[in-house]
Amino acid sequence: MQASRFLGGRNPSWAPLVQSPTTQYQLGPPKPTMRFRLPPPPASATISAVAVQTRPLRTHSMPPEKVEVFKSLEGWASEWVLPLLKPVGQSWQPNEFLPDATASSEEFFDQVRELRDRTAELPDEFFVVLVGDMITEDALPTYQTMINTLDGVKDETGASPSPWAQWTRSWTAEENRHGDLLRTYLYLSGRVDMLMIERTVQHLIGAGMDPGTENNPYLGFVYTSFQERATFVSHGNTARMAKEGGDPVLARVCGTIAADEKRHENAYAKIVEKLLEVDPSGAMLAIADMMRKKITMPAHLMYDGHDPKLFEHFSAVAQRLGVYTADDYADILEFLIGRWKLEKLEGLTAEARGAQDFVCGLAPRIRKLQERADERARKMEPHSVKFSWIFNKEVVL
Repeated sequence: MQASRFLGGRNPSWAPLVQSPTTQYQLGPPKPTMRFRLPPPPASATISAVAVQTRPLRTHSMPPEKVEVFKSLEGWASEWVLPLLKPVGQSWQPNEFLPDATASSEEFFDQVRELRDRTAELPDEFFVVLVGDMITEDALPTYQTMINTLDGVKDETGASPSPWAQWTRSWTAEENRHGDLLRTYLYLSGRVDMLMIERTVQHLIGAGMDPGTENNPYLGFVYTSFQERATFVSHGNTARMAKEGGDPVLARVCGTIAADEKRHENAYAKIVEKLLEVDPSGAMLAIADMMRKKITMPAHLMYDGHDPKLFEHFSAVAQRLGVYTADDYADILEFLIGRWKLEKLEGLTAEARGAQDFVCGLAPRIRKLQERADERARKMEPHSVKFSWIFNKEVVL
């Protein structure tokens, strides 16, 4: 979600080439744009340079009357969205996948040794991607905060009985297990520098994220639909690589997380489907708006205190390994276009029809641009980057 706006691309510079028409699609009258400039940090500052906000901010872009759309859908959300959550008693927990700390010391240490033996042959670049995925999951407070900025669906009290608020809290509780499990597994493996990982997590939560959702739930639910599918794809591919690398338990860990992401994707995509039913033009404009901005991956401001291009480098490794690529980005877009039946959507305003044409024609353009970028990358000398997460070992991008 700059080059790093897409999680992928050996030469991620292709992303900014996808330009949109000059017409700006909006869901309502334009609001004043707020801009600010931050003073340069002192030399001793620990805040990453990538965390400095440079994009103009636009907030509360949804017309107030649209809040009533979400109020009117509360009964529907209770019936169709909340059931996609799992009761706590039926949910997996991280402890089920880890060495049993209640066992005897000898048995516990044997289980840890078995875990280390299983991970011993996995390549360093796999751990770069797995750590990046774990850090992304661990920045969960930022994502709950983002959803709770959305007008009309936010948790007004912290314990609101609104079905939208219930969903957000319970979704967060389900997601919270992902980072916990991956972090503990990585710690026990001994293959990664946990101190640098923990610093990266702290930097990332402190930096926040800038998805461009403008306090607008139309934009927010388009974003989460795309993002949940992206994490489903990424964790599914790490599961496959773990299995091929000789660690079936880690494969099950990643596959279980991927299944959660798939279920969450279904919930968010279902919300957008409903918005397309009750407000087709407004929803279509929101989809186009987010695709023009490009879906910014949640960890795009990650920083370890050393590498200001850490996310870009992590993304390049994920692209090279096939964990998450520019083709995956295009695949997700095509999948959602099909699920939401965007090509067949009728009854749109003229502006929304223009948005429909833009979105439905975007995936082939992305693929062509990526093909050109790949061709340029093949002509370049490969280079390596040191990752602090794996004790400054070099990994080819």
